[in-house]
Amino acid sequence: MRTPVYFLSHGGPSVMYEKDHPAYSKLGEIGREITTKVKPRAVVVFSAHWQAGRDTIQVNTAEITDLIYDFYGFPSHYYKEKYPNVGSREIANKVLDSLSAAGIQAEGVKRGLDHGVWASFKCAFEPDENPLNVPIVQASLFNSEDPIQHYRLGQAVSKLRDENILIIVSGMAVHNLRDMRFAWGNPNPLPYTASFDEALKDAVTTPPAEREKAMAELLKRPDAREAHPYFDHLLPIHIGAGAAGDDFGKRLWTLKEGSMSWAQYRFGEISNGSSL
Repeated sequence: MRTPVYFLSHGGPSVMYEKDHPAYSKLGEIGREITTKVKPRAVVVFSAHWQAGRDTIQVNTAEITDLIYDFYGFPSHYYKEKYPNVGSREIANKVLDSLSAAGIQAEGVKRGLDHGVWASFKCAFEPDENPLNVPIVQASLFNSEDPIQHYRLGQAVSKLRDENILIIVSGMAVHNLRDMRFAWGNPNPLPYTASFDEALKDAVTTPPAEREKAMAELLKRPDAREAHPYFDHLLPIHIGAGAAGDDFGKRLWTLKEGSMSWAQYRFGEISNGSSL
């Protein structure tokens, strides 16, 4: 079977310390599903925190990959965190070749993993308890807010799934940092959090033949700019939906919390039929 595709709502870097938060344990469950049932030979990941050119994708070709501490104002120990990982020039070249074959401009670069990858992976693939132990190759988004362009990006790399390469896209189902001050200390979702989170579920679970249109229409909703003042945390799931091909999308779990939603998704099934 082809590998599935996962969308992780990754939150901020504090997620790796908040072990009593439901999202921490849910990411861990997904990680164990991946290591024990999917068992990929490599992971290709797209994070909300890396946009390249308007029409160009960048792919990390580094074999040894540092971490990028791309966040501000946190305690000093956040900037000393480690996450063991290796890259793969072979897998990176497969990504570049797939993009080239689809007519997408792409270039290899040397870059670290941003926190959209390593902070969520530290929860999903805790190094001592559930290590991933396969190469991780990160690729960028486009520096655009075009949902169809990102859907096509996913379609371009979909064939990697036939080689036991897992595609993970990392963003946030609802992501409004600006409004966190209104919701601080109150776990109840803001109105747009609730409405957009359910609209996203409806779009993702639309039958594959109609899914591209449904996903694109999300950005036109009246609550879209409230849920995502910038679409960088939403567009990764468009990549995932494109990579899914004819596989159906499923919401594994959600938590609507203030101006955020932690919804986690999987496209496709896993080989033994078991699932979260």
